[in-house]
Amino acid sequence: MRHVDFSPLYRSTVGFDRLFTMLDSLAQPDNGGQTYPPYNIERTGEDAYRISMAVAGFSDKDIAIEAHRNVLSVKGERKDEANGEGSEVLYRGIAARSFERRFQLADHVEVLGAELKNGLLHIDLKRTVPEQLKPRKIEIANGGSATQIEAKAA
Repeated sequence: MRHVDFSPLYRSTVGFDRLFTMLDSLAQPDNGGQTYPPYNIERTGEDAYRISMAVAGFSDKDIAIEAHRNVLSVKGERKDEANGEGSEVLYRGIAARSFERRFQLADHVEVLGAELKNGLLHIDLKRTVPEQLKPRKIEIANGGSATQIEAKAA
């Protein structure tokens, strides 16, 4: 795969380091091709999103969710359960291995909450742009209504 050199852009831009780091990381394989647990990302509204992860066999006590500086981390660690005295697992098809998934969040995306239901972990997100950053309309003054400033002689 071809590597893109962003060094010319670093010389002429300020404050875009995070963007270039994210673009550079896209060329690298994601955690060695990690596919567990499977997940969906849905848009549930104009500025609302939902991440759904299949975490069958994990309880809410086995999962930790942390949002820090535009990164959402979901970690799962299941304690080994005794199957009962004299019990032996002949085939294990339900994965019980630990996992960690990281999601890059855009600026102003907040985690509203999480819910574990029927083996699916749902994490609700919402983008809330501050009023100062929203577009605003600028009124144009009419040339005829401009006030003149007169200089006073001293």
